[in-house]
Amino acid sequence: MTTLLFTDVHLIDPEAGAVTHGSLLVKDGMIAGHGAELSVPEGAQVIDGRGKYLAPGIVDIGVKVCEPGERHKESFKSAGQAAAAGGVTTMVTRPDTAPAIDSPETLEFVTRRANEAAPVNVVPMAALTKGRQGREMTEIGFLLDAGAVAFTDCDHVVSDNKVLSRALSYARSLDALVMGHPQDPGLSLGAAVTSGKFASLRGLPAVSSMAERMGIDRDIALLEMTQAKYHFDQITTARALPALERAKKNGLDVTAGTSIHHLTLNEFDVADYRTFFKVKPPLRSEDDRLAIVEALRHGLIDTISSFHTPQDEESKRLPYEEAASGAVGLETLLPAALRLYHSGDLTLPQLFRAMALNPAKRFGLPGGRLATGAPADLVLFDPDAPFILDRFTLHSKSKNTPFDGQRMQGKVLATYVGGNAVFGAN
Repeated sequence: MTTLLFTDVHLIDPEAGAVTHGSLLVKDGMIAGHGAELSVPEGAQVIDGRGKYLAPGIVDIGVKVCEPGERHKESFKSAGQAAAAGGVTTMVTRPDTAPAIDSPETLEFVTRRANEAAPVNVVPMAALTKGRQGREMTEIGFLLDAGAVAFTDCDHVVSDNKVLSRALSYARSLDALVMGHPQDPGLSLGAAVTSGKFASLRGLPAVSSMAERMGIDRDIALLEMTQAKYHFDQITTARALPALERAKKNGLDVTAGTSIHHLTLNEFDVADYRTFFKVKPPLRSEDDRLAIVEALRHGLIDTISSFHTPQDEESKRLPYEEAASGAVGLETLLPAALRLYHSGDLTLPQLFRAMALNPAKRFGLPGGRLATGAPADLVLFDPDAPFILDRFTLHSKSKNTPFDGQRMQGKVLATYVGGNAVFGAN
């Protein structure tokens, strides 16, 4: 394998919480060292960073790749290309496919397809209950053996407390991570936006932010009973934060994430029924958005993800309440997150702690760091490069991005997986 030496780069180290100027050495696909000035090993390929920024590759949790069942929306090949173009070196994929990934055979098929087609790392999650129907838990032990890194029914909330408690207890006995969607399914049924004056003026079916609070309270109570490892996929409202803080202070093995769309957009972006802004949970108030940014800054919320959800044109070109939820985000995650850096809300180490280090640690993955011996999964980017996003230039098969036509700042220059360039390098 090629030995690489990156020179004249600003190194973003989320573990140390620092940005330093220097060089980074890669040997045999692993980081071999970094410092102010490193000598050039014999035969090394020197990459002049020209003062740009080098960071651990993004670990994106909750990516939907529509294989099996809906390859016309997204395939492993197109999702992998989009990830590489966005600086995402590891995709943690969701099991909400058709059929759901709820058996070792389906999981092995998906893993094989991913390894064949995607230029980046792909690690799958499996369903918590069969068919994601909330009635009978899956064979968690066999799925772990087949390579599942976590278990989730995604946005199909398990409403039967007995079923969920049994699944959590079994997962706890195997030290398996469960990811849950904090939402009361009854209150949120059929909702398209968050309750408030704007929703009333638009005449759209709405859900109170209290549904998220009720969902997190229920899940925490079951976690107190079962002591399972748990990750809340998307915390998006201020009302949910006190419960999350209490759970962490009480010693529960709990982490939480949020979506880049909820960090950078709010309910008013729906404007005149723009369905590209319809996501799940729905966009929240500006007060909620600011509260989530603050929670991220202080470490109460651990991870940022794109929750990449491809939808075709037919699914989005419908009345707002009938349109499918979700937005693509693999290529827009980094430039959207850099809005929080340019606004002064978060530092670059804080962003990459949430987008790389913390997701890797929580899901038991080796990436997310610049430490010697870590995989050379890296992204080289210019945080200041301006551009206007054209959705038709995205590598994803589906083009449903809320950032279409928006001015953005921050471009990926090159992406490396195991020291191999998968995007941008000549």
